[in-house]
Amino acid sequence: MSDTTPDTKPAAVKFTDLGLCAPILKKLERQDYVNPTPIQAQAIPLILAGKDVVGLAQTGTGKTAAFTLPVLHNLSKKYLKEGADLYDRPIRMLILTPTRELALQIDKAVKNYGENLTTRSGCVVGGVHAHKQKKMLRGGVDILVATPGRLEDLHSQGIVDLSNIDTVVLDEADQMLDIGFMPAIKRILSLTPKTRQTLLFSATMPRQIQELSKRYMRNPEQIAVATISSTAEKVKQSVMFVPQAAKTTTLIALAKKHKGERIIVFVRTKRGADRVAKRLNAQNLAAAPIHGNRSQNQRTKALAAFRTGEIPILVATDVAARGIDIPGVELVVNFDLPQVAEAYVHRIGRTGRAGKSGIAIMFCADEEMGMLSEIERTIKKNIPVMNADGSVQSEDKWAPSERSYSGSKGNKKSRSQRKTAKAAKESKPDRSRNHDVETSTDTPDNYKQAHNSQTSAQRTGSGERRKPRNPQRPHAKSKGQRGQGKPRVEGGGSSEGQGFARSNTGRQNTGGQNTGNANTGNANTGGQNTGGQNTGGQNTGGKAVAGKKRRNRPGSKARQRIRNDKN
Repeated sequence: MSDTTPDTKPAAVKFTDLGLCAPILKKLERQDYVNPTPIQAQAIPLILAGKDVVGLAQTGTGKTAAFTLPVLHNLSKKYLKEGADLYDRPIRMLILTPTRELALQIDKAVKNYGENLTTRSGCVVGGVHAHKQKKMLRGGVDILVATPGRLEDLHSQGIVDLSNIDTVVLDEADQMLDIGFMPAIKRILSLTPKTRQTLLFSATMPRQIQELSKRYMRNPEQIAVATISSTAEKVKQSVMFVPQAAKTTTLIALAKKHKGERIIVFVRTKRGADRVAKRLNAQNLAAAPIHGNRSQNQRTKALAAFRTGEIPILVATDVAARGIDIPGVELVVNFDLPQVAEAYVHRIGRTGRAGKSGIAIMFCADEEMGMLSEIERTIKKNIPVMNADGSVQSEDKWAPSERSYSGSKGNKKSRSQRKTAKAAKESKPDRSRNHDVETSTDTPDNYKQAHNSQTSAQRTGSGERRKPRNPQRPHAKSKGQRGQGKPRVEGGGSSEGQGFARSNTGRQNTGGQNTGNANTGNANTGGQNTGGQNTGGQNTGGKAVAGKKRRNRPGSKARQRIRNDKN
């Protein structure tokens, strides 16, 4: 269990010095946990004192135990006394998490730490039937671990009562912000007493989280045991510049090289996770996908198989980036770069946990170069470049800079310089339609020049003239323009000066003299159309007369007359 494993530099204090009750200390001693991690050593005394706390620490440093241990102590001292009713107890502690896997993991930790206590905990998440969860809640629980969506659903049904909450914990609050749970969290907090104790733990601190702490917390104590958005020191990070089409092939070669190790592959989309897992299985590399479209039972089975080593490769989206706490993950592969730079910290945090070492490799395509720069600015570190042979280039100290597709750092340009160069490039006349660009190196600018359409200058109003249209290829007509062209002429003569009374699907007779051709659907006598109407107008004496539009389709008798005339 990684939450209470001593850090690489253990604090001078011990768990026995923090003031925890005897049953909890006995459980920790049985598991050979003596020294708390830095976040635990600072947070536990403040929580025991009843203060609101904002805890910032990188993933894998024991944040779960930092709030679970002191809250269990407070519950045992305040409510769980001898003779207390073991049933029909109100919820005293609420823990909100962004994902189902993280909720199940925290619920397991609460049951483990409170093994020697009489506390009762429960977990409510989506993706499963709510019948068992309702039965558990009616029996009474002291600690409830929940995801916001299922909690609001049960509260609307009158199953959950939040009026007796003493402590609310927001775990991984920044991810709940990314997923879009902030409105639901605000509604849930408004249902709890204002005198509650609020604890907020996260690995990053966006501006919205700061505003949330100012609005819903009372003079919170902020703890930051490591640089915000920093990565674990023992995780060896590297980036491979790979075109998007070649990423799967590169992943298969990398997985074969690390065969027998636990590997987590992070992709951006659910469909991409299924596709990558299918390709890996086709190469006899056992892999299982895990994402939001999978049922809870499927996700639980995939995690269990990955934990036991039955399936060594797990292909996941960011929904599982913070819910996977499995020891022994040797390699994390970022198949797609995340949409948010802070998510990179949590992705690679699945390895190198509890002071152990790990490897994190990133596949970066040309269109992802901007996100790579954003990630480096977030973690304030240059990520070394890995070559195709597996060697890693040495990197200088971090400095905000731009990087090329090939990994070299020459010819750096600022964003304004790149915009100016792009505008100048678009203002040049378009001498060719073949967009072939000679490039000496595969750089991002050259890549964009080769693949972006050169007609963008025309659309943006740069004044560039369009290439003249091919006269042999007429413009496509809209629906309203169809049927308004020049009429067809039968008989092989010139269309000028000759009328044509045949119905031609919306074509209008432009006048002239009718030469006595058979009119489709009407007998043409002496060049005068009698009794028939041409589509778009009536032809009388060779002149086009506007009339009522009507579809002039020949009937069976007319078709018979035409056949007789031909014979």
